[in-house]
Amino acid sequence: MNSLSRFFWFCSGVHIKTLEKHPTEHNKYIGIGATIFFTGLFAALSGGYAMYFVFKGDPAAIVFALFFGLLWGLAIFNMDRYIVSSINKNASTWQQIAQATPRILLAIMIGIVISRPLELKIFDKEIKERLKISYVNSQRSRIDTLNSSFNKKYTIELNKFQEAKTQRDSLASGIKEDRQKLNFEIFGNKTSETSGVMGYGPYAKRKEMELQQRTINLDFLNSDLRRMENFIANRKEFDGLMSERLYTGKQLDSLTSLAGFADRNWALGQLSYNPDGTRDVNTSIAVTFIGLLFIFFECLPVFVKMMSSRGPYDHSIGNIEYAQVNTSDKDKDYEVDVTDGIQETRVNTEIEKRKHLLKN
Repeated sequence: MNSLSRFFWFCSGVHIKTLEKHPTEHNKYIGIGATIFFTGLFAALSGGYAMYFVFKGDPAAIVFALFFGLLWGLAIFNMDRYIVSSINKNASTWQQIAQATPRILLAIMIGIVISRPLELKIFDKEIKERLKISYVNSQRSRIDTLNSSFNKKYTIELNKFQEAKTQRDSLASGIKEDRQKLNFEIFGNKTSETSGVMGYGPYAKRKEMELQQRTINLDFLNSDLRRMENFIANRKEFDGLMSERLYTGKQLDSLTSLAGFADRNWALGQLSYNPDGTRDVNTSIAVTFIGLLFIFFECLPVFVKMMSSRGPYDHSIGNIEYAQVNTSDKDKDYEVDVTDGIQETRVNTEIEKRKHLLKN
């Protein structure tokens, strides 16, 4: 038998010397061992991928990922090997079910732990898009909160600024209308408010003086508005509003690439929902079935061992265990009989020894 088959036998937890005597059982335990091996391999990949994100950005991230992935894979491999090898096929069906129930529950837990990091990799593109939406919404909410806080803090100044701005607009509009009326008066355009006589008469002079005064007032008002705008701008910069901007595409790409395991895990959970909060049935089913696939794969060695009939290998193992138990019982009887047989001699010898010590 080649070394690969023996390796898978080792993975299945069988007694290799006994299994070699039963060729009809070889393939069954090769299959069980291969399943346990690949479960441990998936666990190593899953653990390494998860640890890579924990230490992402650190120069030694790959080293940590490789070390932890190998350690985690070996731990899961050893646990699966024990779970399968500990099921006694010589017991009754109900006894086997009782033995397998806690092991299946443990296998389900292991399957969930293994599947999550691998799901993160499978849905990597969708997770990044969901993280971008989350970051943009979070930044928009932060900006809205800052603006709301700023408006409450400087309510009086903002109201004064808005009133002055409204007054400025009204004054500028009035000046524009009066300037048009002055032109009509000078050029002799007859209206309800002009004389219709062409030339620069007393009415035109008075109108021009009024325009000059209102223009001066407008200049003063614009000066006050600029001062108020500078004050508000300085306050916004001081309170941090000027430094807050919505993320650009490059910034979002950078943020998603640096996202940690917790953020990506949250985003994976959010894939089952659309941005508007409704249920995304298709994605939810896909995520669920991928998780169930890994859970089933983790439970598969236990199911195979339970579903397989009691073969010659199991019978031989039962005989070996019975013989070992019987040998242990006989050894116990031997030791008890020997101890009982020499007890009187041991007592008499000890009595003579102590008498001798007392005499001396």
